[in-house]
Parts: sequence; structure tokens; C-alpha cells
Amino acid sequence: MATAVWAAARLLRGSAVLCARPRFGSPAHRRFSSGATYPNIPLSSPLPGVPKPIFATVDGQEKFETKVTTLDNGLRVASQNKFGQFCTVGILINSGSRYEAKYLSGIAHSLEKLAFSSTARFDSKDEILLTLEKHGGICDCQTSRDTTMYAVSADSKGLDTVVDLLADVVLHPRLTDEEIEMTRMAVQFELEDLNMRPDPEPLLTEMIHEAAFRENTVGLHRFCPVENIAKIDREVLHSYLKNYYTPDRMVLAGVGVEHEHLVECARKYLVGAEPAWGAPGTVDVDRSVAQYTGGIIKVERDMSNVSLGPTPIPELTHIMVGLESCSFLEDDFIPFAVLNMMMGGGGSFSAGGPGKGMFSRLYLNVLNRHHWMYNATSYHHSYEDTGLLCIHASADPRQVREMVEIITKEFILMGRTVDLVELERAKTQLMSMLMMNLESRPVIFEDVGRQVLATHSRKLPHELCTLIRNVKPEDIKRVASKMLRGKPAVAALGDLTDLPTYEHIQAALSSRNGHLPRSYRLFR
Repeated sequence: MATAVWAAARLLRGSAVLCARPRFGSPAHRRFSSGATYPNIPLSSPLPGVPKPIFATVDGQEKFETKVTTLDNGLRVASQNKFGQFCTVGILINSGSRYEAKYLSGIAHSLEKLAFSSTARFDSKDEILLTLEKHGGICDCQTSRDTTMYAVSADSKGLDTVVDLLADVVLHPRLTDEEIEMTRMAVQFELEDLNMRPDPEPLLTEMIHEAAFRENTVGLHRFCPVENIAKIDREVLHSYLKNYYTPDRMVLAGVGVEHEHLVECARKYLVGAEPAWGAPGTVDVDRSVAQYTGGIIKVERDMSNVSLGPTPIPELTHIMVGLESCSFLEDDFIPFAVLNMMMGGGGSFSAGGPGKGMFSRLYLNVLNRHHWMYNATSYHHSYEDTGLLCIHASADPRQVREMVEIITKEFILMGRTVDLVELERAKTQLMSMLMMNLESRPVIFEDVGRQVLATHSRKLPHELCTLIRNVKPEDIKRVASKMLRGKPAVAALGDLTDLPTYEHIQAALSSRNGHLPRSYRLFR
């Protein structure tokens, strides 16, 4: 026993004394087990050879401003400071399906699938991914109707490598025959998946745009039509890229980077670089302004076997009704955003709880009162020259007529008296959603890039919150009344036997109460 105690005491004498404090006097300095390396260094002193830490400081001055620099070739460089180890950097381009009037529809969709493939410097996508992995990076490309976005998130120390890679991906893609063939297969698969998935919202969004802006700008196909898949080759792509991938139509945006460093990288890799499709000559850009036409797009389809299994989704008919709103550049954009939030909605099986929108109009007036409706959701799509506010609803095919009338009534009620409590709730929820989304670095990046691309500047979150707070009931009533004077756009998918005619839907939206005209049948 004595031997064991002696051995333990000897062991303790050789180990670190972590918090030795004498009975009297000042505390003793902390000793380390590897005492030879840092002998007797107190915790209040920095360790030698360790980089000096940089801490976030608050000096009373707001550091949220977005810095924008325009280079000699027209390229805009925008950055937003954000404390942290990682950054998100990317190139946003004024390019998308709305610019394909003179081309084959589906070019932007194909370019999205071809992104981050082989380039002049990288032989394959794998090489690009390995280069990014050295800086803990990931990459992505997304196209919409009016914007194409190439983005990378990586360690801030690898900024030089990231901008060099982005420049190579955007300006020097190889577009090999093998890559184009793989892209055709990927597009084909995506189109099949789009038509088979139980949630038809992406397909309905495509249809409502086609109905609202028939054969122009944002009404052109966002997804590549099946008949165009085999026709899109390198020559077609280069013809499009030569006109739309020009520096004056690009923004290099970064979040979590020093602005001067980003500008330096842009000058190094994006100024004076000749793209793979040759030096830009006479540029032929489509500057068409969106023309709202209204109309209806119907797709008859058997939806009874969309989701098979032990608990299959019942057969539903989906309807989307929309009206022209406004551009995101107009002052009325904020009242429309508040109106959309006030309508809210969702699925009949949405979970409750704070912030879920259970007090929005489409829940209180529609889903809570009509148990047979499976979905009622409001959407607001806005572009630089137009916008579209629409409501998507779904129900059993036998109740389509009643469902359409419920939607038209809700549209009519938008232009009536607005309750102050519901307005304040919608405004608070919109501000909450805005601030919550802007906690995410990739969302800040997209917000910075899109705003600078459209307006050459950026409205900060607190400015947007001030605009939201200033929305009054008469603003909601004014924008809704103006919207209701236009023709509706309608998209319908599923069993459409009982779907009212377009003329009847238009008449209901022009009436005082939203009721559909009575339809008389000689034979039942």
C-alpha cells in the first residue's frame, strides 16, 4: 500500500500542475506538461510564434455597406464584409431563358448542366473539384429566367485560386462532344423527373409564365424542350455566349472577402482575357421588354398514379391563377411583397407553430374552412420589367369549379379593406424572414450579386425593413385594385373536366364578389 502511494506521488510531481494556488499570495503561473517549449508563460501573455488573432470589433460605425467598383472593361466587382473563415465568391451574368427568342430554347438550361466541366486549364470536372477541396471549397451553377450564377464557397485564403478558377470556368469552357452528350442525357432525365414528381409546383410555375407572357421574354421555356435537346451543340452555345457572356453584363460578387483583394483578383484574371469563343465583335443582345398577355395553359393528365405505395397521394387537379404585379425596381414592389406574405398559405398538412403563417388569409379563409382543399399557396415572381402574383391550389377533380371560385374570391378580397392587425403581422413576418435568410452567407452573396447586376448598387437590410414598416393599408388596397384590372393568367394540370372556361374566370375576377357566372347544361 505504501509503495502504491509513493508511486502515485512521484507521478503527480512529474505531471502538469494546472491550477496550483499557494495558500497565501498571488496565484502561481500555469505550467505545461511539455514545459521545455513554453516555460512559465502566464495565460495573460501571448504565446511566441503563434499568429496574432483578429477579433470582430464594434466601433459604432455600420460595416454593412456593399462596396462596388466598375472596371475598365465594364465588369462590376461587389463585395460585402462578413466575419468568418470562409467566403462565397461567384460571377452573375445577365443571361437566361428570357434572352433566347432568337435562339433555340434550352441553351441556358444546357449551360447550367455544363458548368464546372473541363476548361483550358482543367482536363475534367474532377480536377476542378480537387483544386477546390484544397481550400475546403464547393461549387454550384444555377440559371433562372434572367440570371446565370456561378458560385464557389471556400476558405478566404484561397480567394486568388477561386477567382482564377471561376474566370476559367466562365470564359474558357471546352464544351467537348462527350460533355455535351452527357448534358443531353442529364437534361432528358430532368425533364422526365419534372413530369413524374408528385409536387407539380415547378411545372405549374413554368406553365403560368407561358400563359402570362406568351412567347416573349420571361414566358419563354426555362427548361429545354425535348425537341431541342439534340440540336444544341458547341456552335449554338458559342453563338449565344459571344453575345451574352460579356464583361458589361457580369458582376463578380464576394461575401467574406476584402474588397481591394477581390478587385485585384478581378483585374488579374477577368480583364483582358479572351474567351474561348473569340474576341467579342458586334454584340446582338435582345433588349425586349416583357409584354404581359394573360391567357390559359391546360395540360390534361391522369394524376391518379403519381405516387404509388402503401399511402398513395390521392388524385388531385392543380390550378394556378395569376395577375401582373410589378418590377422589383418599382416602389410598389414592397407593398406587393407584403401582400404576398399576407396571403401566405401552404399545404393542408403543414405543421403549426410560430412563424408558420397559420394566420395568413389562405389558411384562415381557405384551408381552415374547406377541408377538401389540399393546398392553397401564394407566390410572387418579380423581374426587372414585370412581375406576377399567383395562387396555386389543388383539390379533388370533382371540386375544381368550387376551388377556382374560392381563389377568385380571395383575389377580389385583396382589393377590399385590410385589417391593421393582419397587415402588421405580415410586415413583421416579412422582415423576420428577410433578416433570417440574410444570416446565410450564400444568400447574402446572391442578394448582393442580383441587386448590383440590376441596379449597380444594393439596398441594405435595414433600408428594406424601413420600407416594409412604411407600408399602409391603402398601399395594399391600391396595388391590389390596380392588379385586378388586368387579364388573368391560368395554368391547369390534371383532370380538367369541370374546369371553368377562361372567360368565366376572367368574369369572376372582374365582378364585385368573385363568383363564377352560372353555367347551364341541357343534359347532365
